[in-house]
Amino acid sequence: MKLNTQRAEFIRSAAKMADCPRDRLPQVAFAGRSNVGKSSVINRLLGRKNFARVGSAPGKTTHINYFLIDQQVYFVDLPGYGYAKVSKQERARWGKLIEQWFADTSLLTLGILIVDLRHKPTQDDCLMAQWFQDTGKPFVVVANKHDKIKKSEWEPNLARIRETLALDEDTPVISFSAEKGLGRDELLGVILDHIQGEGAL
Repeated sequence: MKLNTQRAEFIRSAAKMADCPRDRLPQVAFAGRSNVGKSSVINRLLGRKNFARVGSAPGKTTHINYFLIDQQVYFVDLPGYGYAKVSKQERARWGKLIEQWFADTSLLTLGILIVDLRHKPTQDDCLMAQWFQDTGKPFVVVANKHDKIKKSEWEPNLARIRETLALDEDTPVISFSAEKGLGRDELLGVILDHIQGEGAL
């Protein structure tokens, strides 16, 4: 199976569960803190510079953005978490929507949690990892910003991420650089492996 990542289109921003597509196509969900480079990772995967908006307005934090890739799979951009300037009311609305989304396990095919390779995962990162694990669906951790640290820190930092998130051996941790492209082919390979036979054309 091949996936033409150049054939990507924005479908919708879902503000409630009724807005989420249910056409049986696989859904690959991306989650991460607001400043971790989630949009940049998606853009790098698609080979597009500004497709998933980088630094979009905080008002969008309560929406789930759907992108259709090559008519075969949805990339689901979950709202960035940990954004301090968002009101409590907005955070509560985001939390409710995400909770409902994760509760409906018919939607998720593969989860992708993006963390910062330079730092120990936050409590929010750990919570999101737990949410992915609780679905019983496969998920992968992408350690972004590989290009921002010394070579000697790569392995220890990857080990710290695995330990902090309490990952089992079957959960891949991919070293990634949205800026340089490192890890792109590996992540695309994981995505392709999991969407085959999941309703893909």
